[in-house]
Amino acid sequence: MTSGKPLHLLVIEDNPDLAANVCDFLEAKGHVVDVAGDGITGLHLAVTGDFDAIVLDIVLPGMDGLTLCRKFREEARRTTPVLMLTARDALDDRVAGLECGADDYVLKPFALRELEARLKALVRRSSSEVTQSVLRVGNLEFDPAQLQVRRGPRVLNLPPIPLKLLETLMRASPRVVRREEMERAVWGDAPPDSDALRSHMHVLRSAVDGPDEPALIHTLRGIGYRMAAPDAL
Repeated sequence: MTSGKPLHLLVIEDNPDLAANVCDFLEAKGHVVDVAGDGITGLHLAVTGDFDAIVLDIVLPGMDGLTLCRKFREEARRTTPVLMLTARDALDDRVAGLECGADDYVLKPFALRELEARLKALVRRSSSEVTQSVLRVGNLEFDPAQLQVRRGPRVLNLPPIPLKLLETLMRASPRVVRREEMERAVWGDAPPDSDALRSHMHVLRSAVDGPDEPALIHTLRGIGYRMAAPDAL
Protein backbone atom coordinates (compact mmCIF):
# COMPACT_ATOMS: atom_id res chain seq x y z
CA MET A 1 0.00 0.00 0.00
CA THR A 2 1.10 3.58 -0.65
CA SER A 3 1.72 5.94 2.22
CA GLY A 4 -1.00 8.53 2.64
CA LYS A 5 -4.36 8.65 0.89
CA PRO A 6 -4.69 6.39 -2.17
CA LEU A 7 -5.20 8.31 -5.40
CA HIS A 8 -8.00 7.89 -7.94
CA LEU A 9 -6.20 8.04 -11.29
CA LEU A 10 -7.16 7.96 -14.95
CA VAL A 11 -4.69 6.52 -17.47
CA ILE A 12 -5.40 7.42 -21.12
CA GLU A 13 -3.06 5.25 -23.18
CA ASP A 14 -3.72 3.22 -26.33
CA ASN A 15 -0.80 0.80 -25.93
CA PRO A 16 -2.44 -2.07 -24.01
CA ASP A 17 0.83 -3.46 -22.65
CA LEU A 18 2.00 -0.09 -21.34
CA ALA A 19 -1.44 0.71 -19.93
CA ALA A 20 -1.54 -2.67 -18.17
CA ASN A 21 1.94 -2.21 -16.70
CA VAL A 22 1.10 1.27 -15.39
CA CYS A 23 -2.25 0.13 -14.03
CA ASP A 24 -0.83 -2.97 -12.32
CA PHE A 25 1.99 -1.00 -10.70
CA LEU A 26 -0.23 1.82 -9.42
CA GLU A 27 -2.89 -0.57 -8.13
CA ALA A 28 -0.19 -2.58 -6.35
CA LYS A 29 0.72 0.69 -4.60
CA GLY A 30 -2.85 1.02 -3.37
CA HIS A 31 -4.23 3.47 -5.92
CA VAL A 32 -7.52 3.14 -7.83
CA VAL A 33 -6.97 3.31 -11.60
CA ASP A 34 -9.38 3.67 -14.53
CA VAL A 35 -8.09 3.18 -18.08
CA ALA A 36 -9.18 4.56 -21.46
CA GLY A 37 -7.68 3.36 -24.73
CA ASP A 38 -8.69 6.28 -26.96
CA GLY A 39 -9.01 10.03 -26.73
CA ILE A 40 -12.80 10.33 -27.00
CA THR A 41 -13.44 7.84 -24.21
CA GLY A 42 -10.63 9.41 -22.19
CA LEU A 43 -12.10 12.92 -22.44
CA HIS A 44 -15.53 11.63 -21.45
CA LEU A 45 -14.15 9.88 -18.38
CA ALA A 46 -11.94 12.86 -17.47
CA VAL A 47 -14.87 15.30 -17.57
CA THR A 48 -17.47 13.09 -15.88
CA GLY A 49 -15.24 11.39 -13.30
CA ASP A 50 -13.70 12.64 -10.09
CA PHE A 51 -9.98 11.92 -10.45
CA ASP A 52 -7.01 13.12 -8.43
CA ALA A 53 -4.78 13.14 -11.53
CA ILE A 54 -4.68 12.01 -15.17
CA VAL A 55 -1.90 10.26 -17.09
CA LEU A 56 -2.27 11.23 -20.75
CA ASP A 57 -0.45 9.97 -23.84
CA ILE A 58 -0.11 12.34 -26.79
CA VAL A 59 -0.65 9.87 -29.65
CA LEU A 60 -4.17 8.45 -29.28
CA PRO A 61 -6.86 7.18 -31.66
CA GLY A 62 -10.06 9.18 -31.92
CA MET A 63 -8.61 12.36 -30.41
CA ASP A 64 -4.95 13.13 -29.75
CA GLY A 65 -3.76 14.00 -26.29
CA LEU A 66 -3.04 17.65 -27.08
CA THR A 67 -6.58 18.26 -28.31
CA LEU A 68 -7.98 16.34 -25.35
CA CYS A 69 -6.01 18.40 -22.86
CA ARG A 70 -6.99 21.68 -24.50
CA LYS A 71 -10.68 20.78 -24.46
CA PHE A 72 -10.42 19.59 -20.86
CA ARG A 73 -8.95 22.93 -19.76
CA GLU A 74 -10.62 25.48 -22.01
CA GLU A 75 -14.06 23.97 -22.63
CA ALA A 76 -14.69 21.79 -19.58
CA ARG A 77 -12.74 24.24 -17.34
CA ARG A 78 -11.42 21.35 -15.25
CA THR A 79 -8.34 21.77 -13.06
CA THR A 80 -7.43 18.10 -12.44
CA PRO A 81 -3.62 17.71 -12.74
CA VAL A 82 -2.52 16.20 -16.06
CA LEU A 83 0.76 14.31 -16.47
CA MET A 84 1.60 13.87 -20.14
CA LEU A 85 3.62 11.01 -21.64
CA THR A 86 6.00 12.19 -24.38
CA ALA A 87 8.72 10.72 -26.56
CA ARG A 88 12.26 11.41 -25.37
CA ASP A 89 13.32 13.19 -28.58
CA ALA A 90 10.11 15.17 -29.13
CA LEU A 91 10.80 18.55 -27.46
CA ASP A 92 8.07 20.21 -29.50
CA ASP A 93 5.52 17.71 -28.12
CA ARG A 94 6.56 18.48 -24.57
CA VAL A 95 6.25 22.22 -25.10
CA ALA A 96 2.93 21.81 -26.92
CA GLY A 97 1.60 19.64 -24.11
CA LEU A 98 2.42 22.21 -21.46
CA GLU A 99 0.91 24.97 -23.58
CA CYS A 100 -2.31 22.96 -23.87
CA GLY A 101 -2.60 22.85 -20.10
CA ALA A 102 -0.63 19.79 -18.98
CA ASP A 103 1.03 20.25 -15.59
CA ASP A 104 4.05 18.00 -16.07
CA TYR A 105 5.43 15.27 -18.33
CA VAL A 106 7.51 12.13 -18.22
CA LEU A 107 9.66 10.89 -21.06
CA LYS A 108 9.20 7.45 -22.61
CA PRO A 109 10.56 5.03 -21.59
CA PHE A 110 10.01 5.94 -17.96
CA ALA A 111 10.41 4.31 -14.57
CA LEU A 112 7.10 3.46 -12.93
CA ARG A 113 8.38 4.71 -9.56
CA GLU A 114 9.10 8.10 -11.12
CA LEU A 115 5.61 8.19 -12.62
CA GLU A 116 4.02 7.59 -9.23
CA ALA A 117 6.28 10.16 -7.54
CA ARG A 118 5.41 12.82 -10.10
CA LEU A 119 1.69 12.07 -9.75
CA LYS A 120 1.88 12.42 -5.97
CA ALA A 121 3.75 15.71 -6.32
CA LEU A 122 1.15 17.08 -8.74
CA VAL A 123 -1.71 16.12 -6.43
CA ARG A 124 0.00 17.69 -3.41
CA ARG A 125 0.63 20.91 -5.33
CA SER A 126 -2.91 20.99 -6.69
CA SER A 127 -4.44 20.44 -3.26
CA SER A 128 -2.33 23.23 -1.80
CA GLU A 129 -3.36 25.66 -4.52
CA VAL A 130 -7.06 24.83 -4.35
CA THR A 131 -7.24 25.37 -0.60
CA GLN A 132 -5.85 28.88 -0.97
CA SER A 133 -8.27 31.77 -1.18
CA VAL A 134 -9.01 33.91 -4.21
CA LEU A 135 -5.96 35.89 -5.35
CA ARG A 136 -6.38 39.68 -5.57
CA VAL A 137 -4.24 42.49 -6.93
CA GLY A 138 -6.06 45.80 -7.09
CA ASN A 139 -9.47 45.07 -8.62
CA LEU A 140 -8.17 41.92 -10.36
CA GLU A 141 -9.37 38.61 -8.89
CA PHE A 142 -8.37 35.04 -9.76
CA ASP A 143 -10.06 31.96 -8.30
CA PRO A 144 -7.57 29.06 -8.74
CA ALA A 145 -10.21 26.44 -7.90
CA GLN A 146 -12.61 27.59 -10.62
CA LEU A 147 -10.06 29.09 -13.03
CA GLN A 148 -12.15 32.25 -13.10
CA VAL A 149 -10.62 35.69 -13.61
CA ARG A 150 -12.34 39.05 -13.20
CA ARG A 151 -11.16 42.63 -13.28
CA GLY A 152 -13.89 44.73 -11.81
CA PRO A 153 -17.06 43.87 -13.73
CA ARG A 154 -15.13 42.27 -16.62
CA VAL A 155 -14.78 38.48 -16.92
CA LEU A 156 -11.44 37.50 -18.50
CA ASN A 157 -11.23 34.31 -20.56
CA LEU A 158 -7.56 33.33 -20.79
CA PRO A 159 -5.84 30.42 -22.56
CA PRO A 160 -3.84 27.99 -20.36
CA ILE A 161 -0.40 29.61 -20.72
CA PRO A 162 -1.44 33.23 -20.02
CA LEU A 163 -3.50 31.85 -17.13
CA LYS A 164 -0.41 30.18 -15.62
CA LEU A 165 1.57 33.37 -16.09
CA LEU A 166 -1.19 35.35 -14.39
CA GLU A 167 -1.19 33.00 -11.40
CA THR A 168 2.60 33.16 -11.13
CA LEU A 169 2.58 36.97 -11.14
CA MET A 170 -0.34 37.29 -8.72
CA ARG A 171 1.15 34.87 -6.20
CA ALA A 172 4.42 36.79 -6.32
CA SER A 173 2.87 40.29 -6.26
CA PRO A 174 4.24 42.87 -5.80
CA ARG A 175 7.76 41.47 -6.26
CA VAL A 176 9.48 41.20 -9.63
CA VAL A 177 9.39 37.75 -11.27
CA ARG A 178 12.39 37.10 -13.48
CA ARG A 179 11.88 35.80 -17.01
CA GLU A 180 13.65 32.54 -16.15
CA GLU A 181 11.31 31.94 -13.22
CA MET A 182 8.23 32.56 -15.35
CA GLU A 183 9.45 30.26 -18.10
CA ARG A 184 10.18 27.53 -15.56
CA ALA A 185 6.70 27.90 -14.01
CA VAL A 186 5.08 27.30 -17.40
CA TRP A 187 7.41 25.06 -19.41
CA GLY A 188 9.54 23.40 -16.74
CA ASP A 189 12.96 22.49 -18.07
CA ALA A 190 11.77 22.50 -21.70
CA PRO A 191 11.33 26.19 -22.60
CA PRO A 192 10.55 26.88 -26.27
CA ASP A 193 13.29 28.19 -28.52
CA SER A 194 11.28 31.18 -29.72
CA ASP A 195 10.39 34.17 -27.60
CA ALA A 196 7.11 32.57 -26.57
CA LEU A 197 7.04 34.26 -23.17
CA ARG A 198 6.82 37.71 -24.74
CA SER A 199 3.93 36.61 -26.98
CA HIS A 200 1.95 35.06 -24.12
CA MET A 201 2.60 38.10 -21.93
CA HIS A 202 1.20 40.30 -24.70
CA VAL A 203 -2.00 38.22 -24.65
CA LEU A 204 -2.18 38.46 -20.86
CA ARG A 205 -1.52 42.20 -20.74
CA SER A 206 -4.11 42.89 -23.45
CA ALA A 207 -6.73 41.01 -21.44
CA VAL A 208 -5.88 42.37 -17.99
CA ASP A 209 -5.08 46.02 -18.68
CA GLY A 210 -7.97 47.66 -20.51
CA PRO A 211 -7.48 51.01 -22.29
CA ASP A 212 -9.16 53.01 -19.50
CA GLU A 213 -7.75 51.06 -16.55
CA PRO A 214 -4.56 51.60 -14.52
CA ALA A 215 -1.89 49.13 -15.62
CA LEU A 216 -1.35 46.19 -13.28
CA ILE A 217 1.34 44.40 -15.32
CA HIS A 218 4.71 46.13 -15.48
CA THR A 219 7.77 45.17 -17.55
CA LEU A 220 11.31 45.51 -16.26
CA ARG A 221 13.27 45.28 -19.48
CA GLY A 222 15.91 42.60 -19.49
CA ILE A 223 14.80 41.37 -16.05
CA GLY A 224 11.19 40.25 -15.91
CA TYR A 225 7.70 41.34 -14.93
CA ARG A 226 5.74 42.35 -11.88
CA MET A 227 2.06 42.68 -11.09
CA ALA A 228 1.10 45.42 -8.70
CA ALA A 229 -1.71 47.90 -8.10
CA PRO A 230 -0.78 51.55 -8.64
CA ASP A 231 -0.74 52.25 -4.90
CA ALA A 232 1.79 49.42 -4.36
CA LEU A 233 4.41 50.86 -6.72
